[in-house]
Amino acid sequence: MTKDVCSNIGLWLLFTLLLSNYVVDLEASHHVYNRLTQSSNTKSPSVNQPYRTGYHFQPPKNWMNDPNGPMIYKGIYHLFYQWNPKGAVWGNIVWAHSTSTDLINWNPHPPAIFPSEPFDINGCWSGSATILPDGKPVILYTGIDPKNQQVQNIAEPKNLSDPYLVEWKKSPLNPLMAPDAVNGINASSFRDPTTAWLGHDKKWRVIIGSKIHRRGLAITYTSKDFLKWEKSPEPLHYDDGSGMWECPDFFPVTRFGSKGVETSSFGEPNEVLKHVLKISLDDTKHDYYTIGTYDRVGDKFIPDKGFKMDGTAPRYDYGKYYASKTFYDSAKNRRVLWGWTNESSSVEDDVEKGWSGIQTIPRKIWLGRSGKQLIQWPVREVERLRTKQVNLRNKVLNSRSRLEVYGVTAAQADVEVLFKVRNLEKADVIEPSWTDPQLICSKMNVSVKSGLGPFGLMVLASKNLEEYTSVYFRIFKAHQNSNKYVVVMCSDQSRSSLEEDNDKTTYGAFVDIDPRQPVSLRALIDHSVVESFGGRGRACITSRVYPKLAIGKSSHLFAFNYGSQSVDVLSLSAWSMKSAQIS
Repeated sequence: MTKDVCSNIGLWLLFTLLLSNYVVDLEASHHVYNRLTQSSNTKSPSVNQPYRTGYHFQPPKNWMNDPNGPMIYKGIYHLFYQWNPKGAVWGNIVWAHSTSTDLINWNPHPPAIFPSEPFDINGCWSGSATILPDGKPVILYTGIDPKNQQVQNIAEPKNLSDPYLVEWKKSPLNPLMAPDAVNGINASSFRDPTTAWLGHDKKWRVIIGSKIHRRGLAITYTSKDFLKWEKSPEPLHYDDGSGMWECPDFFPVTRFGSKGVETSSFGEPNEVLKHVLKISLDDTKHDYYTIGTYDRVGDKFIPDKGFKMDGTAPRYDYGKYYASKTFYDSAKNRRVLWGWTNESSSVEDDVEKGWSGIQTIPRKIWLGRSGKQLIQWPVREVERLRTKQVNLRNKVLNSRSRLEVYGVTAAQADVEVLFKVRNLEKADVIEPSWTDPQLICSKMNVSVKSGLGPFGLMVLASKNLEEYTSVYFRIFKAHQNSNKYVVVMCSDQSRSSLEEDNDKTTYGAFVDIDPRQPVSLRALIDHSVVESFGGRGRACITSRVYPKLAIGKSSHLFAFNYGSQSVDVLSLSAWSMKSAQIS
């Protein structure tokens, strides 16, 4: 460990002690457990804890939620995140800060933003980073003032020559944007500014999440100098029945190809741009997105046909995944997505283990060829953690059969498998009322046999299958005598742990693929989290599980087929994963 890193860790610990003076009691979308937020309840987690992840980002201890202001500056990646320096439940929120050269290994720094001024004395909530045309990064974030109003503030680096941007300063002009009853803004529902973009008129634009009654809003503000902001007469977009829109994100994508696009880009010549509006729906605690067209003159987002910005919209991830944020990675010409995953254990368990919350592996995100959905895939850098590899080829999984994968560390692994489905004519016909994939997966768990499926992976499994988490597919005919099919992907946690108090929700998603072609599944397995990618990233499901038996070296990995028809495993590659350096 370098001297600089040791110094940064020392500063980080010093700030932790200083911040222990802050006690905040707020009503918000996150529940505050007052009796559990004091530092006396904070434990220093042991490195041997069975549920701490090996290569997912999480701080050494305490509560973490939303990723904030991710960016790249002078070749260094920055991740800020909501963090409680005093305990393993939500409260006392500051902006913690870590940096990386590869998005996988991270060094900590002192908190970048913490309550210190009237405009944020009751909390520094989520926000975003914007790189100005001269290369200077700035942060817009939500502060909570003495009246518990949500206001928008700006912070900038003290030293632009420091690629680690360790110190930040707040503007004396804060707050830059404040709730105004005349404009109908709800002072308790006005938060989470996006990365700003330059419009056709050279004015900056930013959107803030809000609501009026049941109408969810993306409120637009404009500015010539990034300091004086004016509310636009009309929102960028709204929906009348969806409730509060948290953590909005708005960015362009190319109509063809997977390269990323800078947030203010108008597009290259002959390049067709679409825009993505993503919101985190407070009512459901899920992230939804809509693809459409941005009217730059009218400052309106117009969803494409078939899209509606509410709970029916497609989701980034159909499991535990919330408050996501993207940034444009200018070094690799890609757009990178971060997302927060909370725990499935009880609050008391979180306090006992001394921490709560992780970030999923950063994902490259782009518009699929159909133009109707986004594709996500773990950033390539995570593959550098792959070590021992096991390969299987051309195996047949007969009905009600399992194939154990030996030779890898099953509790900390990366698995890619390619299935070939036989006898598609044997698929069951899907019921017309089955429009919710999560209900399908809940009703037809892994023990229920059908024509085609379930087939997939059993991960974090005990030797005798007292515990396992199953990630699998089922294939249905759209109609009798039809050559169109419906593919459902499930992540079944119902048998994941002998601990009865955990959340064991079963998740499901439709996968827009043709099962006449090989069906792919990738699973990132990391002790208490399973990130699953179906159809090369067309559907993603993240699960949190806490087995009692299937931990460490006692964890097993299986490919399985419990359907009535045989399924081929064309290829299966599994790697043991090294732990990332996250100090």
